This record gives sequence, C-alpha cells and structure tokens, in this order.
Amino acid sequence: MLIQVSPADVAACRYAISPLFEAEGAVRTLTGHSQAGVLGPWIRRMRPRLAGLRRAEPAVGALISLFRTEDNADFLHPPPTGPRRSFADELAGVRATPLDRARAELELNLRGHRAPPAYARRILDGDDVVDRLADALQAAWSTLVEPEWPRLLAVLERDVVQRAGRVAAYGWAEGLAGLHPLVSWTANGDISIRHRDTGRYRLTGGGLLFVSSIFTNLAISTDPDRPFTVAYRARGVADIMGPPSAGPHDDALGPLIGPGRAAILRALAGPATTSQLAAQLGMSLGGVGGHLAVLHRAGLVARTRTGRSVLYARTERGETLAS
Repeated sequence: MLIQVSPADVAACRYAISPLFEAEGAVRTLTGHSQAGVLGPWIRRMRPRLAGLRRAEPAVGALISLFRTEDNADFLHPPPTGPRRSFADELAGVRATPLDRARAELELNLRGHRAPPAYARRILDGDDVVDRLADALQAAWSTLVEPEWPRLLAVLERDVVQRAGRVAAYGWAEGLAGLHPLVSWTANGDISIRHRDTGRYRLTGGGLLFVSSIFTNLAISTDPDRPFTVAYRARGVADIMGPPSAGPHDDALGPLIGPGRAAILRALAGPATTSQLAAQLGMSLGGVGGHLAVLHRAGLVARTRTGRSVLYARTERGETLAS
C-alpha cells in the first residue's frame, strides 16, 4: 500500500486515543483476532475474566462473532476525534446509530463470514441490536480495560507526545520511524505500508489519523467516508503489559539503586512526565518526584521542559545501567 501525501496532508495529520477502540481491541486480542505480541502475560491474566464476562453478558459473544480482518461494522468503532474523548462519550455515539444503518453494516460484516452461533444470531437480528452490542462494549471496558486505564492511558499519552514531537522537530521520516516494521517513509515523500492491500491512495488535504493503541498491532481504515486511519501499538507497552520485571534472584538493579528507582529507570524507555510515570507504575507523585531527583543528581536521567511539562529521559549512563 502506498499513501501519497501532500504538504497539506502532512500538516493535517493528527494523533488520537480511543478508549472504545481499546475495549474492542482487548476482546480481539484475548480471542486471537489480533496479534498478541508482548501481551502474553496480560492475556493469561485476563482470559478468566473474559470467560466470566461471556457467561454474564451473551452480547459479548455476539460481538466476537463479528470479528474479521475486514468489512467490520463501522458503527461499533467510530473514528476518535482527539486524545481526550471519554469512553462514555464514544459509547453514546455508538448507541445513537440508526437501526437501518446498523443492519446494513452488520449484513456486510457477516457476508461471506462464518455463521454466528444461534444465540448470537438472535441478538444480531433483534430490534435492540445496537444497544445490545453497546452493552457488550461497556462490559468489556468495565471488566478488561477500565481497572487499568490510568496506567494504559499514561503509556498512550506518552507515545502521542513523543511521536508528535519527533514529527514537529525532525519531519515525517523520523516521526514514522519505529511506528511499525511494515510502515516507512519513502524517498518520494510518501508513506509505504507492506499490507495485503497493494493499492495506491492519494489523500486530499485531510491528512492521516494515527491512533495510538495498547492492543492493536497494526490496523488500517481506507473507508472514503471516514478519516484515513492507521492504528498502531504504542511504544512502552511491554514495560507495563509484557514480560514481568526481573525477579529478586536475577535482578541486580533493584538492590543497587532501590526497587522504586529501578522501576522508574526501566519505565523511562521513552520520555515521560512525573504524572505519567506515577500513573504507569502506581506510585505517588511525591514518591516518583523524589526518585527522579536522585536519579537526576546521579546523572542517570535528564529533564527537558516542553511547554508546561517536564519530560524525563534516560541519559547514556542510565541506558547502560538499565540494560
């Protein structure tokens, strides 16, 4: 896939976070419809919750029966409008979907797809299908995502701030670096994505919508009636969702500088503010601030003011120690 962009498109590109997208993505990941990657430990922890959720709310099973690689019902995941929209606001948009539109999109979704189980078919054929599927998304959010949302949101916000800052400072080639191995900036100033869709797309000044995600590895929407969207896995997900930190028998960093400072140094794989680190690690602001002061005096982290925020990052010495 080749996305041809003009200077107007580059200027119009924006980043967003969608709690609703994360709720659906969590279910997709747990059911094997999205690549797990570093999320293995989270999957093992959450699978029992999903099993209980499916027993308590049959509409979750109906939602799962719709999952496919393409032609998914768009009304279930409207494009996010910015980084700060709440789950409640996004879900209200889903519930406001007219029944005739929902039926048309569900019919397209199921065309050529495996037949849903009988109980799911009854839900999908009901006049209350929009509310039932919205209930499923609400249940997924409340059970799988919301309890850990402050930590997850800290990772997503940090990714957006860092990536948008790189674009502003160094341009799109640097901004897209590390977004995903299949995504790159070409010498002609276009975006190349190695994808089963090999088409060429020309944007018309509306730019691209990049959605930073915990649970989505890479997803692309080329629907002409919606913003051209690329969802990708945020940097730093492995720090809070991936393999557990080294235990007491093979961790030399904790005993050396203390477990709190060791956790902060490891979490600074990418720049972060004090509040982001506190949310991610479940520590108090004062505790994080005190540890950062010690790490800064030791030359292990550097701090840079960006607007009203102070970003901390590992120095070369901190990188060596953390590794």
